[in-house]
Amino acid sequence: MKLLLDTQVLIWTLLNPDRLAADDLALVRDRRIDVMFSVASIWEVAIKAALRRQDFDVNPARLVAAARLDFREVTVLSSAAIRVATLPNHHRDPFDRLLIAQAGDEDARLLTSDAALAAYDPAVRQLTPVRARTV
Repeated sequence: MKLLLDTQVLIWTLLNPDRLAADDLALVRDRRIDVMFSVASIWEVAIKAALRRQDFDVNPARLVAAARLDFREVTVLSSAAIRVATLPNHHRDPFDRLLIAQAGDEDARLLTSDAALAAYDPAVRQLTPVRARTV
């Protein structure tokens, strides 16, 4: 099995693991599963960090350093960028659409808490956060 973490799940896994249900956290930490994070997620975090929003306190360099300890980093290939154009328009967020396309390129499932992305099933595996979103 291969999983690509969406940006929110990546942040929760590394910085707020109590936001994930025990089963979901165990899944992400299972060494038998190829768990990946995308450069697109780091780009999204960097943009939000640069805005200096008070409700967002994630350092992109620290996030990458932590992610590389446990997960495989995947870059954005032109094939994923092209695949975005073929996706149904269930979701308008460009980062999420790119992550869906990357999951397809990697023959993986995108692990997300975003219910709107469930429309891309079977490319998506939705989890339920333990508490409401804050980031």
